[in-house]
Amino acid sequence: MLDGCPGAPLLLTFGVVAWSMGLQLVLGTALAWLLARRRFAGRGLLDALVTLPLVFPPIVLGYGLLLLLGRQGWLTQWLPPPLRPEIVFTQTGLVIAAFVAGLPLMVKPAQAAFAGIPPRLREAAALLGHRPWSVFWRIDVPLARRGVAAGLVLAGGRALGEVGLSLMLGGNIAGRTETLSLAIYNHVMDGNLACANTLSLLLAGIAALAFFVLRRWGAL
Repeated sequence: MLDGCPGAPLLLTFGVVAWSMGLQLVLGTALAWLLARRRFAGRGLLDALVTLPLVFPPIVLGYGLLLLLGRQGWLTQWLPPPLRPEIVFTQTGLVIAAFVAGLPLMVKPAQAAFAGIPPRLREAAALLGHRPWSVFWRIDVPLARRGVAAGLVLAGGRALGEVGLSLMLGGNIAGRTETLSLAIYNHVMDGNLACANTLSLLLAGIAALAFFVLRRWGAL
């Protein structure tokens, strides 16, 4: 409890942000490298899809994900009923919402960092016998770490404050899918301004702490 406010939204938010940032680090970094290093059919479409959450209304995007990932969604309906995942109104849905919302903020700085690495460094590593995977870990990742760290800061902050997508996929169920941001909204609607103020200050403090920690890590 936080001055009489339930602590469950805080724990849930920590879990959602942690999972979403893990996905950003793996999938977001891979997408950034792919868009920066490879030319392939459909690259422009993939780039547009990654950027879409920046310009698309979150509620509309959340509704689209609801149509795709629901039990009778356009993607899940092809699976046998026993194999259809429970995504909507679950914590999994919240993680997907946070990941999608923060994806462009993760990919774009990392993509620019990968694209800015001089090709001669990778060519020299290849001439020395390093395979592509070794070049990626020894050249690309160390030199692009600042862009990756910046992307994590932005994506984590976006996940921390996510509302629209979370509302559509998570449903704002008290004690189950009510994140910190949704809890603030609910307390304001209920007239419980004391809890809303407490949680708002807490959210701002967490965001500031994450920014400075990750910024320092990225500067190593």
